[in-house]
Amino acid sequence: MPVTKSAGDPQGAVDLKLDLRSPPESAQKLQSNGSSLWNGSPSEVPNSKTQGITAFQTLVHLVKGNMGTGVLGLPLAVKNAGVLMGPLSLLAIGFIACHCMHILVRCAQHFCHRLNKPFMDYGDTVMHGLEASPSAWLREHAHWGRRMVSFFLVITQLGFCCVYIVFLADNLKQVVEAVNSTTTNCHHNETVLLTPTMDSRLYMLTFLPFLVLLVFVRNLRVLSIFSMLANISMLVSLVIIAQYIVQEIPDPSRLPLIASWKTYSLFFGTAIFSFESIGVVLPLENKMMDTRRFPAILSLGMCIITALYIGVGVLGYLRFENDIKASITLNLPNCWLYQSVKLLYIAGILGTYALQFYVPAEIIIPLAISQVSKRWALLLDLAIRVTMVCLTCVLAILVPRLDLVLSLVGSVSSSALALIIPPLLEITTYYSEGMSPLTIAKDTLISILGFVGFVVGTYQALDELIQPAHPAPFSNSTIFVQ
Repeated sequence: MPVTKSAGDPQGAVDLKLDLRSPPESAQKLQSNGSSLWNGSPSEVPNSKTQGITAFQTLVHLVKGNMGTGVLGLPLAVKNAGVLMGPLSLLAIGFIACHCMHILVRCAQHFCHRLNKPFMDYGDTVMHGLEASPSAWLREHAHWGRRMVSFFLVITQLGFCCVYIVFLADNLKQVVEAVNSTTTNCHHNETVLLTPTMDSRLYMLTFLPFLVLLVFVRNLRVLSIFSMLANISMLVSLVIIAQYIVQEIPDPSRLPLIASWKTYSLFFGTAIFSFESIGVVLPLENKMMDTRRFPAILSLGMCIITALYIGVGVLGYLRFENDIKASITLNLPNCWLYQSVKLLYIAGILGTYALQFYVPAEIIIPLAISQVSKRWALLLDLAIRVTMVCLTCVLAILVPRLDLVLSLVGSVSSSALALIIPPLLEITTYYSEGMSPLTIAKDTLISILGFVGFVVGTYQALDELIQPAHPAPFSNSTIFVQ
């Protein structure tokens, strides 16, 4: 039963989104019960436009799908770009990401009309786009388009899971180390001396058994409950964070307007990680009762998301200046109100992990099970789930820096899905029907920018990781100015 994420985390509290698996049986299954999981209803309910979601519900799903760990890393991303260049770049990336989403929707609608299909997912759209290409070689290898999208979806989702493990460990470690000095008074000007505990990588291993148990849950209705609880806990946490960072913002005149180009590449990875929700747009468009309004809803939703990202990123950086950490939760005061924010986010991320994990599991496991007898199917299913969870934990242990994990995942896979593939898809789809040179140049430029960000961002993140003398940014100290 295919699903998709609501991204964002890339990064974010996830809803179940359908249509990512490649087997035809899975696609047919989706056509019949596509809308049910978004609404938490049983999958037997037929998918009809009369039972679709309203424009407002679509907007809520779109905005909610972007609210994950990525938004918590944006203040540090703004620091890496500069107090002026950061928000301008976020605005530009938001505009380009929104434009690429519109391209994907338009290409999918084009092939739905041409092939008389009610719905087409990302992989199908890329495959048919290659089939429409003037290049004979691309037409012959069109099926690789679907596989390429599935590959990047797997990498992206497993990357999200790695980010979650690092986030869980860093925040729990800080809560535990500060527990003896945590007070009910959030208005003291003081430096909190933390009680040293075990290494953050041991905290990651501590979470491993709980994550394994969570991914054993394969019932989508149960997972939708996790999604709801995760959304509530993250929403409450964001409100508490927002009311704190707007208090007593220092004079920003001493902050650099434009940062170094080396750190800017890290900004790009984190920013595109946060905006990587392109995979959710086609299922949302399919589930709307009036799909003609979807382009306007998509534009409105992306405007809200971009404004929110700029606000959190800039205000967070202004509030904590050069002391800003990879997750803004690590900068919150050492009182129980703000420690509860970390605990709420920990609870929300635990629930979100299982949902993000569902996507790669539903792509990989059916292919593996098809190679063995039914007798061994369940055992192989559980074994693959355990192996994949352990893999994400090992990768998180190898890359225990949250800022670099965010940037690396964003640069490697999110840039491909959100910036590189959609413009090329538009060229292959419409080139034979005639395209203006300006449109071709625009699409080529966007793809080149995405590819440059992919290469430079990946290189810089890996270079930072192998620097032996680089101090870890997660000193887990809690220093506040009130």
